[in-house]
Amino acid sequence: MNISENKPSAAKALALARQVLAIEAQAIQDLIARLDSSFSDATQLMLNCSGRVVVSGMGKSGHIARKIASTLASTGTPAFFVHPGEASHGDLGMIAENDVLIVLSNSGESPELLTIVPIVKRKGAKLIAMTGNPLSSLAREADVHLDASVKQEACPLGLAPTASTTAALALGDALAVALLDARGFGAEDFARSHPGGALGRRLLVHVRDLMHGGEALPCVGEDALLSVALLEMTRKGLGMTAVVDGTGRLSGIYTDGDLRRTLDKSGDIRALTVAQAMSPAPRTIAADRLAAEAVQLMERYKINGLLVVDDNHAPIGALNMHDLLRAGVV
Repeated sequence: MNISENKPSAAKALALARQVLAIEAQAIQDLIARLDSSFSDATQLMLNCSGRVVVSGMGKSGHIARKIASTLASTGTPAFFVHPGEASHGDLGMIAENDVLIVLSNSGESPELLTIVPIVKRKGAKLIAMTGNPLSSLAREADVHLDASVKQEACPLGLAPTASTTAALALGDALAVALLDARGFGAEDFARSHPGGALGRRLLVHVRDLMHGGEALPCVGEDALLSVALLEMTRKGLGMTAVVDGTGRLSGIYTDGDLRRTLDKSGDIRALTVAQAMSPAPRTIAADRLAAEAVQLMERYKINGLLVVDDNHAPIGALNMHDLLRAGVV
């Protein structure tokens, strides 16, 4: 075949793409209309499962099964994928009587799945079948059958699994979300399953994890000369210093921005104390707050740094936007 002679025009490629998306969208619309009590039965089986959810499928259905298992696991339902071919050669030992097995097969007649189903059922595990044929062998053997049939594949030849795999994937997502809601699985639970991702950093990193405390905290008393405050800012390198009263409580902050304003107003700053030039009552945050909240405060008030205070309003730490950027919170 001469590839150059069969190269589709841009218009034809766009038309085919739109046709594929329309067919797959219609497959999901049909799935919505077809959902019934079987879906509720499947979610209840999985909620009552004291073991784990095992998902399996061959070929393209196997790829979808693997993704469904991953989505379930990341949204509060312990789940894993088992390849049916490997299952019949020893991996069946991974499935126990308290588990629920979900099998995916568009035809409902995959021999690799039909081989392991009787053994799994003898163990006492429950079976959910997701097929495109309600009259298939897998559908008949299942405790619950989910009808994922489609009118047509999006492939022009009607052969490549396209609309059918889209429908199965969408149905798997629907199961995961229904279970997520039933378990009361929240954003922080999701973040704990994704500690390396952006969501994990936003929801798991706290101010105390990033703040500069102890000797790294820039801090001077109210009666300190401005030159002393500037030296403290230079040594600690945060572009600011806390200013405390005689009891150690925070009374103000002095920043690089305050220095520019001081120079603009006063010709000779050598005799000034930091209390005369500081910004009183600065924005603060507690150490146990999320780092994402610190970002929100800085953005809302257009500031580049925050002081961290304890219950007595004494400064215990400081952080700036660079710290948040380095931690990937921003």
